[in-house]
Amino acid sequence: MTPGPPAGAAAALEPVRQRLRRDAEEQAARLRAAAHTQAADTVRQAHRDAREALAGAQAAAAAIAAPLTAAELREARGRARSAVLTAQRAACDELRRLVRDGVAALPGQPGYDQLLNGITRRARHAAGPRAELTAALDGGVVARGPGVVVDCSLARLADLAVAELGPKVADLWAP
Repeated sequence: MTPGPPAGAAAALEPVRQRLRRDAEEQAARLRAAAHTQAADTVRQAHRDAREALAGAQAAAAAIAAPLTAAELREARGRARSAVLTAQRAACDELRRLVRDGVAALPGQPGYDQLLNGITRRARHAAGPRAELTAALDGGVVARGPGVVVDCSLARLADLAVAELGPKVADLWAP
């Protein structure tokens, strides 16, 4: 057995141990406080750096996106205009179809003979006195004179009536 410290030495060293422990605890507390301060400073700096980086990225993205956005906007407007024109064309075509269907139902109706006589007179007058008149398949007449053809078929008259509406057809899609 090895001899231990002399009796009373442990008791004599106790104040030294306590002092060392207190010093170590105080130093650890200072180190923790310094680490907390440094960590808070680092976090604040990281937030500043992130805000600056984000602002820079947003500015760069806006500079890059502006021409793309303008081009996309032009394309979207073009597509929208094309869609509107297509819809307007479809509405005109539908109106023309409805008018043609309406006049196609005229032959055989009361008053058609009187209408046909008026159309025939006008066609003969427009084509000249030597015009040759033929009945159109869908109703009405076609007059052929020297150097002239006057189509007074019901379908042609229906198309002319729709064309004569001109800008008034826009009322179909006006709000």
